[in-house]
Amino acid sequence: MRRLLRSARQSLNNLERTGYLECVGRAQRRRRFGLSNMSAPQRICWPHAPLHELSARGAYIVTAGTNKKVHHFSTRKRLNVLHRGLLSVAQKFGWRLEAWSVFSNHYHFVGHSPDEGADNMARMLGLLHEKTAKWINDQDNSASREVWHNFWETRLTHRNSYLARLNYVHQNPVKHGLVLVANQYPWCSAAWFERTARPAQIKTIYGFKTDRLKVLDDYDATLEN
Repeated sequence: MRRLLRSARQSLNNLERTGYLECVGRAQRRRRFGLSNMSAPQRICWPHAPLHELSARGAYIVTAGTNKKVHHFSTRKRLNVLHRGLLSVAQKFGWRLEAWSVFSNHYHFVGHSPDEGADNMARMLGLLHEKTAKWINDQDNSASREVWHNFWETRLTHRNSYLARLNYVHQNPVKHGLVLVANQYPWCSAAWFERTARPAQIKTIYGFKTDRLKVLDDYDATLEN
C-alpha cells in the first residue's frame, strides 16, 4: 500500500516537472473531457488558492457513490481518471472546489457554486458520471452496467459547519484507513490545501473536530496493489 501511494505521488510529480501533462480545457488542441481516451496523461486542473469563506452564491458539501457501492475505481489508474474528471468538470461548470476526496466507490467535495447559483450541479455531475461510467464499462467490457447510483448535496450556511466539513473531506482518506496522514493520499485535496493555504488557515481548518459531524459516508474504500 505504501509503495503504491509513494509511486502515485512520484508519478504525478514527475509528469508535472517534465511538462508532459497539459491542463484539461486550457488548450484548444486538447480533446474535451470524456470524449476519447480518458486514461491518456493530462494535467490535473488544480483550483486556485482556497477561499475558506462562505459566499453568497452558496457553498455545498456533496457526496456521490457507485451503484451498490461497488469498487469500480480501486486502482491507481482508475482513481486518476475519476479524480481528474471531477476537477475538470468543476472547472468547466464554474464551481470552485475547496476540498475533495476520491475513492474506489464514492467521492466527496466541498465547493462554491457559480455566481448564478447551483442549478448546474446535476448537469455537472451527470456529465462526470456519464463519461466515467462509459470509460469504466469499456475497461471491463460491460457496456450496459449501471456504475453510479446517486449524489446528495447539503448547502452550508454556518461558518463553523462549513469549516468543519472542509476538514472532514480533507481528512477522509485517514478515516477510511488508507493513509496515516491525509496529505499522503494523492486523490484528495489535503496536499494541495497545505501547499496553497496560509499557515493560519491550515491551523484553523485542521483544528475543527469532525467525529460528530453528520456526513453521508456509509462506505468503505479500498486501494488495490
